[in-house]
Amino acid sequence: MNLGISATEFVSQAKDGTISVEEFVAKTLDRISQVESKVHAFISVDNTGALAKAKEIDKKIKAKEKTGILFGMPIAIKDNICTAGLKTTCASKILENFVSPYDATVISRLKSQDAIIIGKANLDEFAMGSTTEHSYFGPSKNPWNTDYVPGGSSGGSGVAVSAKECLASLGSDTGGSVRSPASFCSVVGLKPTYGLISRYGLVSYSNSIEQVGPMARTVEDIGLVLNIISGHDPHDDTTVNNPPVDYVKDIKTGISGKKIGIISQMIGQGVDKQVESATKRAISKLESLGAQCIPISLDAIQHSVAAYYTIASAEASSNLARYDNLRYGFDFGTEGYEFKAYVAKVRSNFGPEVTRRMLLGAFVLSAGYYGKYYLKAQKVRAMIKSQLDHAFKQVDFLISPTMPILPFKIGEKIDDPLKMYLTDINTITANLSGIPAISVPFEISTEGLPIGMQLFANSFEEKKLLQAAYALQQTVTLPEVPL
Repeated sequence: MNLGISATEFVSQAKDGTISVEEFVAKTLDRISQVESKVHAFISVDNTGALAKAKEIDKKIKAKEKTGILFGMPIAIKDNICTAGLKTTCASKILENFVSPYDATVISRLKSQDAIIIGKANLDEFAMGSTTEHSYFGPSKNPWNTDYVPGGSSGGSGVAVSAKECLASLGSDTGGSVRSPASFCSVVGLKPTYGLISRYGLVSYSNSIEQVGPMARTVEDIGLVLNIISGHDPHDDTTVNNPPVDYVKDIKTGISGKKIGIISQMIGQGVDKQVESATKRAISKLESLGAQCIPISLDAIQHSVAAYYTIASAEASSNLARYDNLRYGFDFGTEGYEFKAYVAKVRSNFGPEVTRRMLLGAFVLSAGYYGKYYLKAQKVRAMIKSQLDHAFKQVDFLISPTMPILPFKIGEKIDDPLKMYLTDINTITANLSGIPAISVPFEISTEGLPIGMQLFANSFEEKKLLQAAYALQQTVTLPEVPL
């Protein structure tokens, strides 16, 4: 049985009875048991629940009862998205035994269409990181070379899809956390428009920036999942009540006659030579499909990293203030402590990256520094959005490499936070502005490491964006993951 098929192919075969859902899920669980010691994509796996659900769906299919459109598709969920009855740890000691009492909206929508939640995927603690090295449960590893990072913070979600441990996954993207692992693991990852997908049940890191995003092997699979999880949610006032869109319909439209802007600031200085060359080849392929590619300058991008980490850290310091170990947390008695000493002791269990960002956030919000840092960062954010609005009057899409560098070895940058933060330069623009962006696998480097291309569209133009991404994907033939 081929576990490397696309989600779309699985749905088609399960629907017509060509494959048994139970058998496919069982084989997937076997695959997880075989490769997890090498890649560590999951924090927890729901073996019993997944098999029971698969049997139930097979019975419905055989009885020709109404079945959800995902027909038992196994999907991995980043472990900062609440899933009823399963642990939601955020890869932190603080929540190592927390079991969510409810489903996030995206989870309830997936379950309503008979998706099978196969497990909760590893991440950087509280989604703060770019490599998945900052997990209390240990790092995930890149299936293309397990000495290398898989990207982050949704590293486990990217690894699980790439290593054939599921057909699709959900991550969250605050500064590139879906697109970074998508690029490093050679899968497709979408950061949607802010407000397209409900954040209800996503453990908050930076409310004004983060979005839940799907990851899968093909662009069409992204559309399939997006059809289910997108849309207005009364539990989340940031969701927009737009008319429903079918993101799979007309996905093969192509990009002939479309204009694509090449973001000058994202393919010049500091970009790995192989990544730069791959980007030029991607542009050439898009032009061969009938697109017109022109240079576009976004000057404000030079300030984007500083603005992003100022805003995100400020919101994180506020969001993480709730973790005092009294309402939920790990086993640590209160005996012998007064209140402030107890909370201080508990919060010393945050990892170094989470601590760093909380301290930075508290600093930029403090009296005397609010205007100097936080307010200035918000002005940069507005400037970036203004420049993008102007750009999209000239072009339909923008293009850049997803990541400016190739995947690097585990431990290589962990002691240099500034160098690590700079790797986000190409992804954070979409988060600060709220626009959608997608990473598409494009090449494998001479070292055997993946390179992804990133396409941007204007707000709520995901349908057009998936059409462009699909066109680019059709020009590429990549090898199987060597794991």
